[in-house]
Amino acid sequence: MGYIMRLRKKIGHEELLTAGTGVFPVRDGKVLLQRRADNGLWTMHGGAIEIGEVPEDAAKREFFEETGLRANALELIGVFSGPDTRYTYPNGDKVFIVGIFYLCTDFSGEVNIDPNEVRELKWFPLGALPAVEEISPPDRRVFAAFSEFMKNRI
Repeated sequence: MGYIMRLRKKIGHEELLTAGTGVFPVRDGKVLLQRRADNGLWTMHGGAIEIGEVPEDAAKREFFEETGLRANALELIGVFSGPDTRYTYPNGDKVFIVGIFYLCTDFSGEVNIDPNEVRELKWFPLGALPAVEEISPPDRRVFAAFSEFMKNRI
């Protein structure tokens, strides 16, 4: 059982400060996104950093757990937090997220979806990401930053 789950057993749904990571895998001008199983909205691949875990290792672990793909190299997009990263999950858990997000263009493996967390994986052209209202709320600013980050790379 992970750190967050152990805390939740003690504090229930109360707001919790979390540190997390996310990965945007890009290949051939497209990004692989996931539709979350809990709220049905689009997001990148990621999750909470465990006690003692290096953020890059957490990002690689979460990416693998959710997609079956292995990140061979990561590039930092940025660190995000603020009022728009407060969120209440459909199960009632409240969080305030500090997130560290990465671009991954070097990955390998076979896709294997974790149905507990992921409803669907889909490749989106970089210029045609999901509409804002289709993106999980705490990730909307991160998606905008990702889009800008990718424009500056071209």
